[in-house]
Amino acid sequence: MANKQPLIRIRKKEDRSFLEKILIKVIFIILALVISALFINSVTKLNPLSVYSSMFKGAFSTPRRIWITVRDTCLLLSIAVGLTPAFRMKFWNTGAEGQMLIGGLMSAAMMIYLGDKIPSALLLVLMFVFSAIAGAVWGFLPAFFKAKYNTNETLFTLMMNYVGIQIVEFFVDVWDKKQSHSVGIINGTSHAGWFPSIFGQQYILNVLIVVLLTAAVFIYLRYTKHGYEVAVTGESESTARYSGINVPKVIIRTMLLSGALCGLAGFTEVAGISHTISVETSGGRGFTAIIVAWLAKLNPLVMVIYSFLIVFLNKGAVQIASDFNLNEYASNIIAGILLFCILASEFYTGYEIVFRHKEEQ
Repeated sequence: MANKQPLIRIRKKEDRSFLEKILIKVIFIILALVISALFINSVTKLNPLSVYSSMFKGAFSTPRRIWITVRDTCLLLSIAVGLTPAFRMKFWNTGAEGQMLIGGLMSAAMMIYLGDKIPSALLLVLMFVFSAIAGAVWGFLPAFFKAKYNTNETLFTLMMNYVGIQIVEFFVDVWDKKQSHSVGIINGTSHAGWFPSIFGQQYILNVLIVVLLTAAVFIYLRYTKHGYEVAVTGESESTARYSGINVPKVIIRTMLLSGALCGLAGFTEVAGISHTISVETSGGRGFTAIIVAWLAKLNPLVMVIYSFLIVFLNKGAVQIASDFNLNEYASNIIAGILLFCILASEFYTGYEIVFRHKEEQ
C-alpha cells in the first residue's frame, strides 16, 4: 500500500515578493481590527471606533504623550538590539532583565557616590562606560560556562535574572536606610547624572543614544568580520570550527557585547527616565524584547517598527481602561488580539498550508 501524504501540511514559502508580504500583513491587521471590534461590541457594548480612537489618543494626544511613546519605544528597542547578537549566534539569551538591572544599578551607584564630586558630564560618561561593563560581566558568566562546559544558556541566563533582582533589592535596602542616599529620586536637587534637556526636550539624548547603538549593531552584524563569525557560528559550530573560527572566543565576545548593550538600556532608564533604581526598573521589557527581536527576524532596523507597535498597544490598553472604565484584562485582550494576528502574519509570510490533492489520496 503506497504511503499517502498527510491531508494538511505546512511547507516553507521563500519566494513571496515584497508586495505579497505587505499584503499579508495588511490583511491580518484588518482581521485583527475586525476580531477586536467583535470582542468590544459583544463584551462591552462600546463603539469599536471610539475604542480605537482612544488607543490612538493614549499614545499621541499631546506632545508630551508623543515624546513618552518615543522614549518607551527607544528603551524597548535598545534591549531588543542588545539581544540580537546573541540570538544571531543561536545563544538564547533570556537574561536581558538581569543585565539591564545590573547596568542600571551601576548607574545609580555612581550617581549616589559621585554625583556631588565630579562634573555631571564626566559622571554621565563614567555611568555609560561602567553600566556597559556591568552588563557585559553579567553576559560573560553564562557565555564562559557555555563555551567551556556547554551548559544550557537559556536556564543559566534566566537564573541570572533572579540573582540580579536580589542584588538590586539588597542595595536598594542599604541605600534606603541612609537618608542622604535614598533611591526614591536620585540627585533630585542637583540633577547630577541626569540626561540634560536638548532644545528644551527631555528625551532627545535617549533617542540619540539608541539610534546610534541600533545603527552600530546593524553595521557590526552585517558588514564586519565579527558579524560574519557570529552568523557562521549560529548556523553551525562544526562549520565554524572547520573554517578556522574560534567558537568559544566568538561565544564569549558576542555575549560580552549583548550584555553590555542591555546594561546600557539600564543606563538610559536610570539616567534618562526614572532617575531611580528598583526591581521594577526593567519592568518585564527584557522578555518583551525577545518578541520584538523575533518578529523583526533579528534585523535591528525592522525592530524599530515592532518596538513602536508594542509600546503603542500598551499605551492604548491603558487609555482604553481609563476612558471606558474597563478593567485591565479587557483592554489587554484587545492588545493581545492585535499582537497575535501580527504574529500570525509573520508565519504566513514564510510558510504556506498545503492540502492533499485528490489524486494523491
